[in-house]
Amino acid sequence: MVHFGYSITGLDKDKSAIASKRDNNVSFKKTREVCHHIKGMNLQKAKDFCERVMKFQEPVPFKRYHKLQAHRVGGIGPGRWPIKSAERVLELLKEVENNAEYKGLDVDKCRIIHCCVNQARVIKKFIPRAHGRSSPYFRRMIHIEVALVEES
Repeated sequence: MVHFGYSITGLDKDKSAIASKRDNNVSFKKTREVCHHIKGMNLQKAKDFCERVMKFQEPVPFKRYHKLQAHRVGGIGPGRWPIKSAERVLELLKEVENNAEYKGLDVDKCRIIHCCVNQARVIKKFIPRAHGRSSPYFRRMIHIEVALVEES
């Protein structure tokens, strides 16, 4: 079995839980904004936020990748509803919740201290064009990591 490392180190094994999703076919930029917004949230609050994003009830504020983005209601500034990214992050939050329950942590007291997105492998494809030419059509995959810590 392949062993993947995590970008966060030095966590207390008894008070923390981690999980990751590898090689996801979603947008890096949109997933980065979702992860940036839920960092520091309580676990249940982050799960509710992802569900509200998927129902178009609350937009994700875009802090870095916001060029030509429309402002949204609620005073958050530029934002969008990245449904696919929120869905993948919600799946990961459920996995890390299961890991925390397995370790015996109180899930109601868990807070997200680390949530990051890293670029993964590139799927290289080519589209045939006229006159015997072709154009590259690359798809970049991502890795998502989440770490929880139980607060006392």
